[in-house]
Amino acid sequence: MAPRPDQTELFSAKPSRLDLTDEERLACLRLIRSENVGPVTFRDLVSYYGGAAKALEILPTLSARGGSGRPIRICRQSDAERELETARRLGAVPLFAVERQYPAVLADIDAPPPMIYVKGNQELLRRPAVAIVGSRQCSAAGVQLTKLFATQLAEAGFVIVSGLARGIDRAAHEASFAGGTVAVVAGGIDWVYPPEHAELQARIGAEGCLVSERPPGLQPRDKDFPRRNRIIAGLVYGVVVIEAAARSGTLVTARYANELGREVFGVPGHPLDPRAEGTNRLIKQGATMVTETQDILDILRPILGMDERRLDFAAAPSPASLPHPEASIQSPAGEFAPEDVQRAVLTALGPAPVAVDAITRQTGLNAKAVQIALLELDLAGRIERQGQSLVALKPA
Repeated sequence: MAPRPDQTELFSAKPSRLDLTDEERLACLRLIRSENVGPVTFRDLVSYYGGAAKALEILPTLSARGGSGRPIRICRQSDAERELETARRLGAVPLFAVERQYPAVLADIDAPPPMIYVKGNQELLRRPAVAIVGSRQCSAAGVQLTKLFATQLAEAGFVIVSGLARGIDRAAHEASFAGGTVAVVAGGIDWVYPPEHAELQARIGAEGCLVSERPPGLQPRDKDFPRRNRIIAGLVYGVVVIEAAARSGTLVTARYANELGREVFGVPGHPLDPRAEGTNRLIKQGATMVTETQDILDILRPILGMDERRLDFAAAPSPASLPHPEASIQSPAGEFAPEDVQRAVLTALGPAPVAVDAITRQTGLNAKAVQIALLELDLAGRIERQGQSLVALKPA
């Protein structure tokens, strides 16, 4: 369906990707670390207000308008400076989704991480990549096959991405140093997990590339591993699954890959081997069955020939051309008062996720008014976002 004419506002496009100054990076980090600012809200705030610094100025006003009963917690400048200094001492560089250096394929997904820390060779993040993931309790044959796939894919020009876990992940990293390996970790970029991978993690940070969206020093929590898996899927053109049990976390990576439009490849295993149950099921559900590297290349090479995933971001508007933040929200809905806009949006929302476009159509408001109301409600902690286009009311 074609977008309505009033949906061609700044909110409907990805923010322009910029060359950020140190001050702008600091403002971006403060915004990301502030209360209730998730990936979609970060993108919309930076896009609409022309930068993180202006968004920080208006944050308290937006939160109050959304119905928050207390002042929103904004990350202190000293805390952000301390985090960036810690990362610098570790040799890690922050990359924000609104800057040019951020990996293009990751920026292209629905609600990419607002920031990632990178340690090592950033150039690897700009090359075509394939993920190889699988069981921690893998077989010797699984390790042998992983090393064969990783070596041959690297020789064909692909960077190998994995999650630095035991088993298949480790084998994939070890076999792909010559062609380039990227490890996405669930905790801080300096947090070693599992502990026995300290030497391997250090080598990847020196010769390959380490990636994390978590602040330095943070121990990974259970919920951080699925987030890591989504980043793995977002960085690659395809995911190769080798030995995954029925309830394997590897299947989470495959699911994300499918949702993000990446190719999913499954290496079949013996029907009586529980380590192959998840992989065999993936193949039944439509994953491409592969038994040799050429099977993967036959699928990916034509895709790369047709779509190099090079994003053409428009230049950002100059700060001088943007209205002052306080003025920007005075009349976002034209003839409608802000409280009427918010009331209409809340009426259209419920516990089930609904598309933003559907809210716009139901309320009859223009897209900008709806987006600003959603920003205010999000910052007040009253709604939940699922991806960049679905929203729902939080339970009371």
